[in-house]
Amino acid sequence: MLPRFVPRLLAGLVLCLGVLLTGCASTDSGTSPTVTSTVLADVPTPSWVGDLPTVAASRLPAEARETLALIDAGGPFPYAKDGAVFGNFEGELPKHQRGYYHEYTVKTPGESDRGARRIVTGQGGEIYYTDDHYKSFRAVLR
Repeated sequence: MLPRFVPRLLAGLVLCLGVLLTGCASTDSGTSPTVTSTVLADVPTPSWVGDLPTVAASRLPAEARETLALIDAGGPFPYAKDGAVFGNFEGELPKHQRGYYHEYTVKTPGESDRGARRIVTGQGGEIYYTDDHYKSFRAVLR
């Protein structure tokens, strides 16, 4: 039996390879990633998505894909608050007990602080992306 970290490590390596193959430069011009409400080819929409708009991980800004790779690999993370509990005080995500969600900073080119972009993960494997500091979320489909 493989140790628990091996599948995550492999997934992180695959994602890193994907980021390298698609380029590291962000094409984000300040606009939101393409949102789709349809099922992506070969990717069924998980039940946790609910009514949230969705975005394919491959359509996220390069910096968000890099953050996903770090999450998959278990770090190291560039910001001290990465991995902190996300309280969902805005109520935009499904309600769960405190500690269910964790947040990670997505670098924003040109920002001197953490900026507004985040990835929030849930204990059930959920991944959400926000580029407006929790005002809205998109469910990330892989």
